[in-house]
Parts: sequence; C-alpha cells; structure tokens
Amino acid sequence: MDIITGLLTTAVLAGGVLALAALGEVICQRVGVVNLGVEGLMALGAVTAIAVTISVPNPSVGFAAALLVGLCFGMVFAMATVLFRANQVLCGLALTLMGTGLAATVGRAFSGMPAKATFQPVIVPYLSDIPILGPAFFSQNILVYLTFIILPVAIHYLMFKTRHGLNMRAVGENPGAADAAGIPVLAMRFWYVSLGAALAAGAGAYLTLAFVPSWSDGIVAGRGWIAVALVIFARYRPMNVVMAALLFGLITALGYVGQARNWPVAPALLGMLPYLGTLCFIIVPVIVLRRMRQLPAAPAALGLPYFRDVR
Repeated sequence: MDIITGLLTTAVLAGGVLALAALGEVICQRVGVVNLGVEGLMALGAVTAIAVTISVPNPSVGFAAALLVGLCFGMVFAMATVLFRANQVLCGLALTLMGTGLAATVGRAFSGMPAKATFQPVIVPYLSDIPILGPAFFSQNILVYLTFIILPVAIHYLMFKTRHGLNMRAVGENPGAADAAGIPVLAMRFWYVSLGAALAAGAGAYLTLAFVPSWSDGIVAGRGWIAVALVIFARYRPMNVVMAALLFGLITALGYVGQARNWPVAPALLGMLPYLGTLCFIIVPVIVLRRMRQLPAAPAALGLPYFRDVR
C-alpha cells in the first residue's frame, strides 16, 4: 500500500508540471497560434524561481517572478508572430533555443544549489485520511490544487460556457469572420499567447519549487515538448489535458520507483519511459487516425497568421 501511495504521490507531482505547461499551450492554440517555445519558457521559469527564492526565501514570490518573466518573453513572441506575422514554428524554435541557452548561462551561478524555500503540502481535512488516495491527492502543495482543479475548471468554463470563450474559439477557427463580427482578433491572440507563455514559465517554477527543489542545466529534460504533444492527445480541451498529464506523471513515477527499488531493468530504459509513453500514446494513435481520416479537430486557423486586408 505504501508503494502504491508513493507512486501516486509522485505521479501527481510529476503530472502537474506537464499539466500547467499544457494548459498554457491549450489557450495559445485555441486562438490559432502554435508556441513551440514551451521548453525554453520552462527553463527560464525554473531558473528564475531558484534565483529569486535564494534572494527572497518565499516560494510565492519566486513563482510570481517566473510568471512575469514568462509573460515578458511571451509578449515578445506574440509581437513577432501575431503583430509582425512571422513564422510561428521558427519563432517557437528560436524561443526554445534562446530560453534554454539563457537559462543555462544564468543558472551557472545556481547550479546544484537547493531552493531556500519551497511550497509545502497543504493537507485537506478528512479527504487526506482516505486510504491510498488521500495522501496522494489531498496532501499536496497549493500548486497541485491550482493545476489540477482551479485552473482547468476555470479555463473550461471560460472557453465553453461564456461568450468571451466563444469569441476566443472563433478567433482560432475563422479569424476573418471573427473580425467581421467585431472581435479584436489581434488583441485576443496577443494576450492569450502571452498568458500561455506565462503558464509555461510557471510550470518551470513548479519544477524547481515543488518537484525537484534545485537547479541544474537540462532539468526540464524535454517536458516542454511532451506538454505540446499532450495538447494534441487531449484534443485541445483543458479537462482532458490534466487527465493526460496525470497519465504521463504515472509513467514518470514508474521510472523513479523502478530505480529506487532496483527493478531488473536498465536505468536508462526507466528514464526513457515518459518519452516512450509519448510515442505510444500520442504519435502512434495520430498516425493511425490520420490513415482513418479521423484526426482530432485542431482549430482551423492554427498556425496561420491573420492578414486583415485579405480576409
């Protein structure tokens, strides 16, 4: 029972990193912009959180600083892709390269240093006493509750239950028609892309303030790319995103438990489990569905710049 509880606890913590980054990518792609810079944004958020908490030992301040850094870089990315209509894929790759390189340079001074303050578990009365599930799901830090409950519910309600959410989805499906209806297409894309980037950087801060409380070069380890893939796997829906992230968190936790308990499996193979899971649960089904012509419906204008004069 203790093994299962520990496995689920680690799965929730590991899945939260992916869920927060993927939620940011969902709102970005729903307005028609692909951001492939999630990996770089997560690295920037992770090193920012460590640097700030070393100076100000308060995890909330470090998390807020990471969100602000992500917002600033997201605005630069949005300016290039939305206002200047640059190629979204190239800009995203440039953001990843710049973000990981800048984080590695800044992080040299903090390499191996533990965070002076981290988010502590918040125990939910009564629910935390449930056998097995209670300690795993209801004895976590505040970021877990924010990522798995508050944010996905809020984004789902905004996206599918409000007029603003209808306008948001219209911008991603047919920006020309949305513009003709009086919806500010460029402004909506700009701010939601920036907000999505802030959440991606927040996922990096989650990584170093709640999951692995220290900084080292390469700590993000491809999680940004997995988060982008999760959006497709989850059919661009926030509630599906958190469920998919929890599944991948469980796969990651299996690798950790296997190494801790000396399973007769090569450690390198156990470390590869999240990436093998990406292949098995995302890429293979996409290939099969493509052949069956039943791919999940992405926003029709995804990846396409909007030119108002040719609508």
